[in-house]
Amino acid sequence: MQKAIIKIRITAYVLLYSAIVSAQEPQLSQFYASPVFTNPAFAGSERKLRIVGSVRNQYTALKNSFKTSVFSIDGYSQKFNGGLGLLACFDVAGDGLLRTINLSGIYSYNMSVNRDWSVNASLQGSIIQRSYDATKLRFGDQLNEFAGYTGLPSGDLKNMNVQGRVFSNFSSGFLAYSDNFYGGIAVHNLFEPNQSLMDNNYNNSQVLLRRRYTVHSGLNLYLSRSRYKIDKMILSPNILFMQQQSFYQVNLGMYFKNKALTIGSWLRQTSRNSDAIIILVGLKLPAFRVGYSYDATISKSRTSMGGSHELSMAFQIKINTKTPIHRSKYIKCPDL
Repeated sequence: MQKAIIKIRITAYVLLYSAIVSAQEPQLSQFYASPVFTNPAFAGSERKLRIVGSVRNQYTALKNSFKTSVFSIDGYSQKFNGGLGLLACFDVAGDGLLRTINLSGIYSYNMSVNRDWSVNASLQGSIIQRSYDATKLRFGDQLNEFAGYTGLPSGDLKNMNVQGRVFSNFSSGFLAYSDNFYGGIAVHNLFEPNQSLMDNNYNNSQVLLRRRYTVHSGLNLYLSRSRYKIDKMILSPNILFMQQQSFYQVNLGMYFKNKALTIGSWLRQTSRNSDAIIILVGLKLPAFRVGYSYDATISKSRTSMGGSHELSMAFQIKINTKTPIHRSKYIKCPDL
């Protein structure tokens, strides 16, 4: 009986924590490896057809860890004078108890300010489905003092939407860049949609997906000269700041690129503590790149939660255009 009660508490914690705490939206440590996930204004920024996949296993010491997969495809369209993109995100929490599927379409308008500076402004529309596996829930009226869990239907489910919830969401982003600097702002969940899994007729059933702000920027410091970008040695300090309600985090660190090899390191500081040291290594070829990063948890929960693994891969296909594109329209920032 005691074990059943403990299981109920754990299950309820996972469900409610994932549904209510706004700071638990999926995130990636390799924030430039999947750029349109970080800021939709990156769509079409490479002037190539870009296909990206990222997978993340967060807090590996937990039996029911968070698993996130992100896939995107984007490219530049001269007809629309900007980038077009599609983004899919799959997030699983609590050993499959809570699942979120996010499908998005993105348009990013490009404008040259002068021969050195360009800006992108974007809009992203999404359809999100949040669902849970009711078979993994245990309620008090399913327990018997002598037999334990009975397996009988629970009356507590009558106020819950067993099919989950499907809702629309909108985001926007802005990006400015030159040969040596890049920076942007993204605002996700513009209209703060209701993501509650409770039935619409149930009192106080709204759980809003709060607005999330992202600010990021970086510099390119060229340590060597070469005619070709791939051969340049670059040191790139970076900062990324995210805030959602009272929760915030800051990633502060840098990339070092030498020909095909990229390495990087960051400190992630949250509103509660110094959370993790992130180490990245990547290999970039003309049409393919792969990156791996590890988050070494340094907070007090490091022994109980463990670290996080993340793998990214991308393919880039050159698009032949009839008219030349001014070189300042190409963003020059690390993409791992």
